[in-house]
Amino acid sequence: MSTPTPTPTPGSGPVRAEQHDVQWRRCASCGTFIYAKRLDRNRKVCPECQFHFRIPPDVRIGQLADPGSFEAFPDTQAPRDLLGFVDSKPYPDRLRDAQQRTGRQDAVLAGRMAVRGRQVVVVVLDFTFMGGSMGAVVGEAVVAAARYALAERLPLLLVAASGGARMQEGALSLMQMAKTAQWVAALREARVPVINLNTDPTFGGVSASFAMLGDVILAEPGALIGFAGPQVIRNTIRQELPPGFQSAEFLLEHGMIDAVVPRENQREHLGRLLALLGPSVPALPGPADPADLFTRPVPSVRTTRETVALARDIQRPTTLEYIGYVFDDFVALHGDRVFADDEALVGGLARFGGQSVVVLGHQKGHDTAELVRSNFGMPGPEGYRKALRLMRFADRFGLPVIAFIDTPGAYPGIGAEERGQSVAIAECILELSRLRVPVVSVVTGEGGSGGALALGVADAVLILQNAYYSVISPEGASTILFGTAEHAGRAADALRLTASDLLRLGVVDGIVPEPPDGAHTAPHTTALRVRSALVQSLAPLLEKSGEQLVDARRKRFDRFGDPRLQPVVDWEKHDEH
Repeated sequence: MSTPTPTPTPGSGPVRAEQHDVQWRRCASCGTFIYAKRLDRNRKVCPECQFHFRIPPDVRIGQLADPGSFEAFPDTQAPRDLLGFVDSKPYPDRLRDAQQRTGRQDAVLAGRMAVRGRQVVVVVLDFTFMGGSMGAVVGEAVVAAARYALAERLPLLLVAASGGARMQEGALSLMQMAKTAQWVAALREARVPVINLNTDPTFGGVSASFAMLGDVILAEPGALIGFAGPQVIRNTIRQELPPGFQSAEFLLEHGMIDAVVPRENQREHLGRLLALLGPSVPALPGPADPADLFTRPVPSVRTTRETVALARDIQRPTTLEYIGYVFDDFVALHGDRVFADDEALVGGLARFGGQSVVVLGHQKGHDTAELVRSNFGMPGPEGYRKALRLMRFADRFGLPVIAFIDTPGAYPGIGAEERGQSVAIAECILELSRLRVPVVSVVTGEGGSGGALALGVADAVLILQNAYYSVISPEGASTILFGTAEHAGRAADALRLTASDLLRLGVVDGIVPEPPDGAHTAPHTTALRVRSALVQSLAPLLEKSGEQLVDARRKRFDRFGDPRLQPVVDWEKHDEH
């Protein structure tokens, strides 16, 4: 089983013009009749309701590839009837009909192409060939493309449209699930990116193997994606299915995919992903002003209670706003791949100068609707599992992690406990301690207990001037110690939770100054200071090896509680010297 050699084809690849028996097409979603040429111009998307018609691989590649860049791998391997399978007609007859209709040996087109100047290996399944089902030939085509991607160290793009494993090839088709999955694993171990684009439909043995294993999983709007098809579910367990069940939007809500991307945006979205996953230039944005990062305590004009209130002000910049100001590009990634996409914790790939990074952060909001949607910045286990997934993603591709902390604490609800809140937080803390990439965390508002520390095990920890970081909220401490929240101010003083207190304790490494009345009064100015402080903190870390980073991070946290190492600084005596 050798690695394929691309064969150049003219134009943008072997794109065959679709033959229309009629000049009008009826939309299966809204019922509108659409002039066929208008539908073609609109990328086979209904202009009235945005329903995405199914398209063959040639058209798909024509929409995604840079013009003239596609080179097809040889399409020479023909499927064989090893079982003598017959249903209403013999398997060889079905194959012959599909081959004559599509001009293909089997339900797959593979090759190499460029997307916005970035080279990528691509595999596209053809639903018009026996429902895009995966038999031995399709499985081998996926594996051959993976081998080529590995040899050339090129990203692999897998575009699925399939009913699943091909029943006419029996257990041999079942084995293709393991065969393709193990080659995705080989690419993962070699740190070669795999991107899935799942289209309508993607089911069965394809969805339960290579189609849901990519580092990034995208889907088309309205695409049906799942393990068992709706008819199978109804007939097997007699269960009624809710509206939208197994749609791409359903999967996004339930944490299974990263994004639903309309066809008109797919090439641009893929291009940005490929650029962010491509080689970085370790040149951070500049210039960085030392005045944007205080490394000694700052005299406060507020009481501790007033500082806590300011840290909680809902008009303070959110993580997504900082991302917009601080980074040059950002592609959000969603979902924990288990249960849901938690909007209280956001993350994705970003460009910081010439350096690609992974960004994580608690997300709040400025009004009731935003706060409710983000659960007031209190992630459940789904949010922390999303963060854990992105931490591992960063480690796999050697990308620094930048985390924004702003949470009153992890969500304490019944469902969160049922789904393992403590486990999710503990795993984040553990994973951060062992990442072989630089980690810089910034406390931008509230730093509430373990829910904050889950993003705070870092090589450098910064804090905004009016933020706080504490083992418990002042109100919680007051209630436990005094039986009432009325003494929250006294508890706040005792907890030593302000930026200057934390700098004296060695918990944080620097303070980012805010405007006199708080970050929310000049969010852009504050964000530029955060950007400058991040540059100053990240630059020296980029020069260290993975082993050095892990060792220094471990020593950083070892010192807390060790009387020989506890880094409390008496700044008055320090200044005398």
